[in-house]
Amino acid sequence: MTTTENGSGTQELAGRRALVTGGSRGIGAAVVRQLLDAGAEVLTTARSATSTVPEGATFVQADVRTRAGAETLATAAQDMLGGVDLLVHNAGGAGPYKGALAIPDEEWQDALDLNFLASVRLDSLLAPGMRERRSGAIVHVSSAAVPTVAPPFLHYVTAKAALDAYSRGLASELAPFGIRVNTVSPGRTATPGGEATREQWARVNAGPGQDNTAPPLGRDGQPDDIAHAMMFLLSDRASWLTGSYLVVDGGEFPRG
Repeated sequence: MTTTENGSGTQELAGRRALVTGGSRGIGAAVVRQLLDAGAEVLTTARSATSTVPEGATFVQADVRTRAGAETLATAAQDMLGGVDLLVHNAGGAGPYKGALAIPDEEWQDALDLNFLASVRLDSLLAPGMRERRSGAIVHVSSAAVPTVAPPFLHYVTAKAALDAYSRGLASELAPFGIRVNTVSPGRTATPGGEATREQWARVNAGPGQDNTAPPLGRDGQPDDIAHAMMFLLSDRASWLTGSYLVVDGGEFPRG
């Protein structure tokens, strides 16, 4: 099989229609580029109308934290693509850091809306079309930090833990319809959002296990490292894989 520079099979996803949330930078932009290289038609989104996305992708401004934003995206996917075969929930974020008991209700709600409910809402709007066609692949982006439950950003890891449980349940429900649902959990990755998170953390907490040393594999992850894992899960190479939890963290958070 001939491969592209990023490792995806040439035109492996030709004819597939993909939606990627948070596709203007970092991991989201990397998976958009890899999907385009593999021949998919790609729609992506960000909150800001001034966001730039990889050339070849279609952009729609939407705030996935809201039901209205999810509906905007679902309508655009139907109007522009005719439906969605591949769905990547990449939008997410952490902070501000205040400590578990100092996080106010509105920040809990914002964390849940962005990191958990955004996926629930968009799945509820787009998965029925996949179910009718009896095919599709969904990837939720979680975090390898979930097991550490660090108090200063407990709202973030709690929302991601809820996403992990939801993903497993949705995978079981949709499997009989030929739809695969998997989770990718990145570790420390060199992205603008990741750098901001680490800077915030360093200002608040320098406790054990939160130093700035590289993961065991000797370097921070790159956006393409995470996107490669997503591409595998979206492709037919993973046709017998659903309900999985794939940690891509360079060994940063060993599992016992």
